[in-house]
Amino acid sequence: MVTAAAVAATVTDPELPMLTLADLGVLRSVSESDGRVVVAITPTYTGCPAMDTMRDDLEHALVSAGFADVEIRTQLSPAWSSDWISAAGREKLSAAGIAPPGAAPRRSGPIPLTLSAPVSRVRCPHCGSADTEEQSRFGATACKALRRCRACAEPFEQVKEI
Repeated sequence: MVTAAAVAATVTDPELPMLTLADLGVLRSVSESDGRVVVAITPTYTGCPAMDTMRDDLEHALVSAGFADVEIRTQLSPAWSSDWISAAGREKLSAAGIAPPGAAPRRSGPIPLTLSAPVSRVRCPHCGSADTEEQSRFGATACKALRRCRACAEPFEQVKEI
């Protein structure tokens, strides 16, 4: 017999379909009790437009697998971090030509005020060069930036660190 957690773990992200919600770290918990399934998900960004689709896809997958009573909850605390993307998820992003995020910034205490964004070293997912530049802070979705590799001249997207 398949479990609700196993079914939920197969649902893919609508904006990054090479990743499951589990790979992305959005799938927080799945519990079953007395025929009721409760799934908790955390958005990658406040106001993420993919949340409704994630909820619908999770509910559809679970109902199709025979779980009739399904509730999808949004869990906002703790806030999602790009550090929650699994190692397998990072490999899938890179294989799809999308640079995975580096380590999320650690913030404790006062936040320094700077006039420019810190320079991040992002490796090209095509050739591996670290000689890349940001073309736009925002890509097709708010969680991605557009970059270009100076070594191979290929453009690519990067999932941003948060």
